[in-house]
Order: sequence, then structure tokens, then C-alpha cells
Amino acid sequence: MTDAQAFFQRLNHDYLAVHKAKEELFWATYMGTSDDQAGFTAAESAYKDFISDAGRLAATRVHLTAVKGRPASAERDALIHGLHGWLALFEANIIGNEQGRVLMRELIEAEAALFAARKEFKPEHINEAGEREWASLTMLSTNAATNPDEQSRRSSYEAFQAIERWVLENGFLDIVRLRNRFARALGFDNYFEFKLHKNERMSSGQLFAILDDFLERTDAANRRALQALSGKHGSTAWEPWNLRYHSGGDVVRRMDPYMPFGPALRRWIESFRRLGIQYRGATMQLDLLERPGKFQNGFCHGPIPAWFDERGQWVPGQINFTAEAKPDQIGSGLRAITTLFHEGGHAAHFANVTQNSPCFSQEFAPTSMAYAETQSMFCDSLLNDADWLKRYARNAAGEAMPDELIHARIASSQPMRAFDERAIAVVPYFEAALYKLGDADLDAEGVLALARATELRVQGVARAPRPLLAIPHLLNQESAAAYQGYLLAHMAVYQTRAYFLRKDGYLTDNPAIGPALAKHYWGPGNSIDHDATLRGLTGEGFSARHLADACNQSVDEAWAHARTSMIAAAERGEPVNANAQLEATIRVVHGTAVLTDSSAGEAAMCDQFEAWVNKTYFRASA
Repeated sequence: MTDAQAFFQRLNHDYLAVHKAKEELFWATYMGTSDDQAGFTAAESAYKDFISDAGRLAATRVHLTAVKGRPASAERDALIHGLHGWLALFEANIIGNEQGRVLMRELIEAEAALFAARKEFKPEHINEAGEREWASLTMLSTNAATNPDEQSRRSSYEAFQAIERWVLENGFLDIVRLRNRFARALGFDNYFEFKLHKNERMSSGQLFAILDDFLERTDAANRRALQALSGKHGSTAWEPWNLRYHSGGDVVRRMDPYMPFGPALRRWIESFRRLGIQYRGATMQLDLLERPGKFQNGFCHGPIPAWFDERGQWVPGQINFTAEAKPDQIGSGLRAITTLFHEGGHAAHFANVTQNSPCFSQEFAPTSMAYAETQSMFCDSLLNDADWLKRYARNAAGEAMPDELIHARIASSQPMRAFDERAIAVVPYFEAALYKLGDADLDAEGVLALARATELRVQGVARAPRPLLAIPHLLNQESAAAYQGYLLAHMAVYQTRAYFLRKDGYLTDNPAIGPALAKHYWGPGNSIDHDATLRGLTGEGFSARHLADACNQSVDEAWAHARTSMIAAAERGEPVNANAQLEATIRVVHGTAVLTDSSAGEAAMCDQFEAWVNKTYFRASA
């Protein structure tokens, strides 16, 4: 067993080296602090070569067979467990022939070139001051949802359209062709089928049986919401630059004083503490602000996965996550705290995987995207809860958000719940159709027409507020053809919420949540599948029913639940674990500049961050 143990240890440490090198260059490149695109491409290739090495797969099988033949012991069983983790990783990523390996290298190079070029493309829109400015994807979405001037909102949508055109004219369709060639080299019909099998161990038939059922369950609610909008706001309500504004933009503006950007960091930390969420000594780096050249979508990646090493010593995670906020833009505080809860949920997950190899604690296959997103989406779902808003959403005078505004938010958002979830579903429907197209049919006009037709079929509008080809996930091979994971995760989120509500009666500041998630969802990592994690906590397998029920609630039903939760929260009083710590070392950065850190405590870090935000974005312009 000595040889197998030495092999297992070598796998663990060799993997850590290539993973850390790739992730550090990923961070620097995507944050716009490094132009070493060639270095990142090389590191990405080295990582891909490691996880798709047929020799390592064969050796893992040989050692696993040998160890299984040894007498039972705790050491033997732990080694078998760890080797099974490596077997799953290699089998999920192996490229079984030379043609596939060549095509993978071509894909990495093509995507790196597209990413580098995309950073130089700078769409513009008209902001609230009536000024034309460069705008990130987050700024475009926020402006289109909250700016009271229709032409300014329209400028944001037109910028989205410009991104779509740019993507189609700058190599994306060649990448689609190349991805399909790669998938066919591995025996799959197309890239969508390949990614679905790799990420979720599902066929397209299985996936769309679930999604079709969800669309059917929510079709009536979606139609009602759109008809109500047009009835209230007229024939232009469905225009893509009007739809989000009319369905909630005014409420977002009214909420803004209660959800400013500066306190978002403090509210995230306090809320997670009170949920009993801890990070087991992880080091976290947060880059929260927009700037040119920075990747325009939040993400969480961990250069050092958490694990117990061969000496049984805990190796805490090193985790980076990012947001793309403009603090002086209306709605930026709400978007920022949503990102903090979402990416902070990912970080909590990966910081709490308590297995004996780093292969169990990383975000790529065999880790299911739906499983990973369940953790982050559960956390950000709490921000929609009335009792959370009542406790944490406060203005500069310390006044809580009034009941009338919470009701107004429910009245504007609840009718759109089905539309919002179907806005996730539209992506896999589009990508499945896109990758079925033959090479000759992959032309810009045809693909644009397919995008608009899919938006109409799934979302019920001729042009969706967020055009499909402006979604950055489509451009990167790790996230391409994987968006369905978000909707599958949301189904699991509402199943999880239903469990805690049945068991404890509340979610906000419930100290039982963190330990329960750590035990059943986070600790096992990818050593068990998503369905097993759900059964471990909730006692039932995967179900879409709870999400559909939430989407189909009336405003009156949702408000009645909200009132009950706020009354119960007031009766419970202050959280019992208000002084808990996150057990993390946190650095807040802006590119290469360190704005603040937790060395003097989390409260001092939050004070320094708020002071920096006020000085940089508000007092300087006053």
C-alpha cells in the first residue's frame, strides 16, 4: 500500500501546483492587472493536460485495484476514498484521443484570443446624468432597470446589441464550430451534449424533460405578468429597455437609500456570521468595483482548495471572488450585496470541503455546476426575504425599510418570478439549438434570429431585456453550455428553503443553517452527487415543485408570508450568535491596490471600506 499512498500524495501535491498557477494567472488576467495572456494560456493548458492525462487515469485504476485487495483498515478505506475522487476527476476530464487533445489546445488559444480582444471593446450608454460613458455589463443592466429616462435605458439595450454583434463578428462562431469538432472527437453529437454529460451526468432528454415541465408549470404565471405590464404601462411595456424598469425600476430606486453600496460588506459579514457560516481559516481576496479591463461578471475561484493533507493537517482554502459595482449608480448597493451573498456562498462551500484530497474541493468537473450553484443561490435568496430586509436594509439615519416599501417590492417582483426563472431557462434552450446547427448554418444573422426566436418562445417577448449573446458565460468553455445549472440549482434552493422553514420556521439569522449546510452540502464536496446531498439534508430527492410553487404565488399570498416572517423575527429579537466570527482572513482590493483587510478585525475593515467608498465616490464629487 506504500506505493499507492505515495502515488496519491504525489497526485494531491502536483495538482495543487498546476491548479494554483492557473488560478493565480486567471485572477490577474481577468482582473485586468496582468497582460500575460500567453502565460495564462500556458498555465491553463498545463492544468487541462493534468486533469485529462490518460496515464494518470490508468495508474489510478491500477493502484485502486491493489488497495482494494488489502485488509480493511481506516487507512486503507481513506486511501480508497481519495483514489475514487481522482478516478472521478480524470474520468470527467479525460480526452481519450490525440485529435481531442489537439482540439482542446486550439480551443484554449482561440478563447484566450477572444477574451483578450473583448477587453478592448468598450460599449457605451447614457447614464443618469445624461452623459455618454463606457459601461460594464453590470452598469448596462442597472441603467436599463432603473434610469427614469427611456432613451437612456434604450442606449443600454443598444449597447447590449453592440456586444452581440461584436461577439458574432470576432470569432465566437468559429469557437462554436471548434467546440463541436472537439465534442465529436470524443464521441458526442455536439458540445452541448458533451458539457451536459460532463457537468451534470445528464442527457439532453433528461434535462429538457425537467425544463419543459417547469415551463409548463409557470406558463400561465408568465403570461399574466406580461399582460399586467402591458395593461398598466401600454404597448411599449414589453420593449427590452422598458420591461425591467416598469416591473421594478421605481422600487429599486426607492430601495436605494436603504441598500447603499458602502455598508454591503458589513451586512454580508454580519448576516453570514449570524447564520453560523464559517470559513475554517480561509484567506479571501475580494475585488468589488468596476473598472475598464476587468472581467464583467462576478465569479469565485479558489487557487488553493481546502483539504486534509496526508498528515491529517487542515489546509485552509485560498479563495478569490469579485463583483462589478459602480457605487454611485442607483441600484449598485443591491447588486453588490447580491453578489457578495452569491460569491460568498460559493466561498463558504469550497472553504468547508473536509475531504482528504484537493480534488474534492474545486469548482470544475466532476463537481456539478447545479450542486455548486445551489450553495451560492441559497445564500443570495435570503436577500429577498422580508425579515432580512427589515433587519438589515437601513438608511443613513439607521431607519429600517418601511413595510410599505417591502410590500411594493413584493408587488413588483412577485408577478415577475416566473419570467425571471425562465430568463435562466432561455440560455440552455438557445445553446442546445446553437450547437445542433451545422457549420454552414452558423452565420451571424441566422444565430441572431435563433436567439430572438428562443427568447420569444421561452420568455414570451420578442426581445429579452438581456440579449442572449451578451451573456459572458457563452464565451468561456468552463461556463459555456452549462447555464442550466443555475435553474437546476434554484430548484434545489427552494427545496432547501422549504426544509429549513418546516424545521425551524425561519431563515434570516438562523444559526442552524451554516452547520447544517457544512455537514450535508459542503463537507462531502464532489464525493457524492447532488441528489445525495439533498437527500442527506432534506430527506427527499431532487424536486422542481418548490420553485414552481414560489413562482406561482399571488402577491397577496407572498405578502401574507412576508408579514408573518417580520412579526416572528421581531418576537425573536436579536440573534443568539451575534458575536460569531467568520474565521477568515479577508483582503478587499481594487486591482493591485489593497483598500483594507481584516487584520484589525472585521468591524474595522468595514469602517475603512465605507470611508474609502464615501471619499472616492461621493465626497469628492459633492
